[in-house]
Amino acid sequence: MMDKQAQPGAVAPVAEVAEHIAHALEEDIVLGSLHPCQRLIEDELIARFSAKRHAVRDALALLERMGLVERKRNVGALVRHFSAQEVVELYEMRILLETQAARRMPLPADAQAVQALRDLQQAHDSAVQANDLRGVFRSNKAFHEAFFGLCGSAVLVQAIGEYARRTHAIRFGAMTSPAQRERSRSEHHALIDAVAAGARAQLVTLCRAHLLPSRDAYLLVHGHAIPRDVDDSAQEGADFVGRGQALA
Repeated sequence: MMDKQAQPGAVAPVAEVAEHIAHALEEDIVLGSLHPCQRLIEDELIARFSAKRHAVRDALALLERMGLVERKRNVGALVRHFSAQEVVELYEMRILLETQAARRMPLPADAQAVQALRDLQQAHDSAVQANDLRGVFRSNKAFHEAFFGLCGSAVLVQAIGEYARRTHAIRFGAMTSPAQRERSRSEHHALIDAVAAGARAQLVTLCRAHLLPSRDAYLLVHGHAIPRDVDDSAQEGADFVGRGQALA
């Protein structure tokens, strides 16, 4: 956590330590090491990260602002639990934002941008094949940031990132499933092929379908019904991936 200019043995700033703790706990939540409603006990975090209490409290406050943690009186900090309605509404917002980005992207994307996506996806492929869950999370995040960056709207990209982060505690069911990780990997390749071919209709469908497994896995685990969607884009997206056909 020491920056490049710091001397050996120097103490990192509190904000840097808090951010490091928050990002580590963020990954734990996404990967299911920390479950919805699980308490985050300050003393345990102090021992785990060898940190001061105020740094741990700042990290929990940051996670609360990110929508990953909630605080309850006389209980403390908990990994956030979502109602079925909250899950559906959050994913409705993600679908609106991400499909709008797909509609804005200049297509076909230029060869340099496509190659950059393929390079990022190669790292994701390797992490999936190695069963490296933290690597899967990090490379998946990098891929999506670059992919949606193609839309050319910094405000839209920021909103997509914000709502993706708010659903981290929902995504763990899909992230920890080997079948879902493989599906996600295959869908990334289909997304790249669509932007390379200029296939906007398929791109929009794929973006929407790519979100639904995480939503549905969380709802099923918590005993909720899967909502009937307006169209069958999840199946259409799977068909595009499964056929491996040229996109037009």
